[in-house]
Amino acid sequence: MSNPPNFAQAVDLSSLGKPKVNPAGPTPGIVVNATNLTSELLPLSKVKPVILLCWSARDPQSVAMLTLMGELEKKYQDAWSLGHVDIDTQPQVAQALQTQKIPYAVALIGEQIVPLFEQPYPEEQVRLVLDKVLALAAEQGIGQSSLEAIEPEEEEAIAALEAGDFATAEAAYKKLLLRKPSDSFAKLGLAQTQLLIRTDGLEIEKVLAEALHNPSDISLQLKAADLEIVNGGVEAAFNRLLQVIKETAGEDRNLAKAHLLSLFALVDPADPRLNAARSALANAIF
Repeated sequence: MSNPPNFAQAVDLSSLGKPKVNPAGPTPGIVVNATNLTSELLPLSKVKPVILLCWSARDPQSVAMLTLMGELEKKYQDAWSLGHVDIDTQPQVAQALQTQKIPYAVALIGEQIVPLFEQPYPEEQVRLVLDKVLALAAEQGIGQSSLEAIEPEEEEAIAALEAGDFATAEAAYKKLLLRKPSDSFAKLGLAQTQLLIRTDGLEIEKVLAEALHNPSDISLQLKAADLEIVNGGVEAAFNRLLQVIKETAGEDRNLAKAHLLSLFALVDPADPRLNAARSALANAIF
């Protein structure tokens, strides 16, 4: 098991200085400290996977991620357990987990730590990660055993992503889709990897500023939408491309439409923002 692509820079721990933001409702999951990490959670990881999320009440993105993880723990019906590490009150635990940015998630599987992500993600991508955690655990006889095995091409893609070799990862996902055209994990993995390729080396502040001052530059608008979606601005990315579609015609309009559809593939089909954008696209076209 490995982490998905790190789509953008998350929050540096040293830069946190914002007011505290409380999670909606009771804080989900198990409060992790140095004692119960070793006495409770590590032993539990031999029974089922444990996901630890490092967060801070000073960072709204990590608070939102913690809330999402709590919701997903319920949806997965106890297939895995959630623990949360408040980096402000448990700095030693955060350091032991090698936390550098938040939100930062790791899995405990059979008392082994598996890094997952250090960036906020939409629910669909998080589900993909969780499914792979469960699949890896099942391969080791931990937790549920009826999950789909990890395909060899996917293993190749994950290894390539870890090495920063996006081209090889893209080719591996394409090979898997040739063999299994309906594989939803491969489709999402390919879409994520291609997004990584498109945004590699781009600076969001610079691109957004250029896009603002050059609204007719279609290439800039596409780059800006990519960067917005990888930074959690799903609605902003959709609205940007919808506006381009409304204001253009011909090849430019077709290009923006195709790009918008590619971004749709990165979002949970049940996400209301996706449904709203699909309706807006239909209205813009017809």
